[in-house]
Amino acid sequence: MESDIYYVSFENRDIEGRTLPQTPCQSQDAGKAKKGRGCGCLVLMATAVCFVLLICGLLLVFVTLQHISITAEKHLFKTYKDTVQVFNQTNNRLHDTYSDLMTENDQLQEQFNDLSDELKRVYKKGSLSGWFFITDVSKSWSESRQYCRNQGADLVMIKTEEKQRFITSIISGNERVWIGLSDTYREGKMYWVESSPLKQGYWQKDQPNDEGLNEDCVELVSAFPALNNWNDAQCTNTQKAICEKSFI
Repeated sequence: MESDIYYVSFENRDIEGRTLPQTPCQSQDAGKAKKGRGCGCLVLMATAVCFVLLICGLLLVFVTLQHISITAEKHLFKTYKDTVQVFNQTNNRLHDTYSDLMTENDQLQEQFNDLSDELKRVYKKGSLSGWFFITDVSKSWSESRQYCRNQGADLVMIKTEEKQRFITSIISGNERVWIGLSDTYREGKMYWVESSPLKQGYWQKDQPNDEGLNEDCVELVSAFPALNNWNDAQCTNTQKAICEKSFI
């Protein structure tokens, strides 16, 4: 009997059983290409995102700077507004003060004019030629004289009846005022402030009496008659005085 002969092909087995060199196929190339394209897209997307973030950052910085600038301008404007307001208030106060000062000046001018009419007399007639005024403070005889001299004048000197009557007429009420006569230089001998001796006096009755040996300065008492109203008194007494500024 003819034996059956079987032929077995191990070609496939060999292929399956051993590792053969791998040869890239078209599908693998296509995968790599696709993968490469995917990576490129990711890079582009990342670049775009970075660019957008950069733009956003720049916009944020710009907006922040704008906000700071606007805030600074608002603060500067507020400061300027406040300064203008303070300036206007100060200017208004100065204007009010100026108006008050002008009003006060007008009042003082009116008072000065009234004083010129009542207390300051300028009289030009015969032997009279001068400016007379009564001091507004009470001082001793020597202090009163110094006050008059500080005003460019001196205690009044009365050497005529005409002047005596005039001086008496400008003193109101029962007032006592110093005149420029005393015996401080030489006891018992009256001299005027410019050192000339007394020739004619208008004394009260029994005056001068140098009471207590301490009455060396002369006052005029307006309550007495014009031609008899002088009295010697202590030089330390404090009272007003009448000053004279001569035009000669």
